[in-house]
Amino acid sequence: MILIDGKKAAAELRAELKEEVAELKSKHNKVPGLTVILIGDLTPSQIYVRNKEKSANEVGLKSEVIKYPDSIEEKTVLEKIQELNSDETVSGILVQLPLPKHIDKQKVIEAIHPSKDVDGFHPMNVGNLSSGYESSIPCTPLGCYLLIKKIEPNLSGKKAVVVGRSNLNGKPMTQLLLKENCTVTITHSKTKDLKAECLEADIIVAAVGIPELVRGDWVKKDAIVIDVGINKTDNGIVGDVHFDEVSKNAKALTPVPGGVGPMTIACLLKNTIDCFKRSQI
Repeated sequence: MILIDGKKAAAELRAELKEEVAELKSKHNKVPGLTVILIGDLTPSQIYVRNKEKSANEVGLKSEVIKYPDSIEEKTVLEKIQELNSDETVSGILVQLPLPKHIDKQKVIEAIHPSKDVDGFHPMNVGNLSSGYESSIPCTPLGCYLLIKKIEPNLSGKKAVVVGRSNLNGKPMTQLLLKENCTVTITHSKTKDLKAECLEADIIVAAVGIPELVRGDWVKKDAIVIDVGINKTDNGIVGDVHFDEVSKNAKALTPVPGGVGPMTIACLLKNTIDCFKRSQI
């Protein structure tokens, strides 16, 4: 079995992006800029934002983090987003989720101009992706897609099963696989016979948030399995896939941690650079 090393793949992607940023700087005499808005002091969000900032600096992006307390008014956040929309030095805007309860997540997502939406959550980018047009693609499914393509460059005709139907991962993942001419089934926690669906799959992407849901006897020999889940349990962090069991059958499998996570941040940098390039046309 191939252990899909997300850290290595992310490092390779960052090296490519660093070269690209240097070329853009020499061509346009400026570099792409990423601004992250962080509200509150949730530890996972702080760690995630710190990693984003470090990675952005590593590839040569202009990076800024704007921090607000939990008590910040929604109006102030929306005004700041409008200001960043108009700022030519900012190529990408990201508001770190989750948000405090008094701030409307959808309002915030829709306030970001689609051309600066590096998370790919704006309804216009969602629509463009599902229509097959150019768009920002949510970072986690984009990372999954790039990892799958490293193992199997030609996905045409493959049967893919996506476990989970979230806007964050399941739905955009489906669109990316459809674009590659896969036959895609979206499943979820209410699917009648999830095991039977998974057993048909050449590719399984598990993103449902149920610890070790996908077992060894759910996976046919030589399937590629991507585990997006991050679940805290008494035995530490585990994914949505039972790693020890599935590793006996799968052709390739991502670990948790060290699989999809590092690629998510690298793809955020890629999206920022792509937004910059589109703005220069």
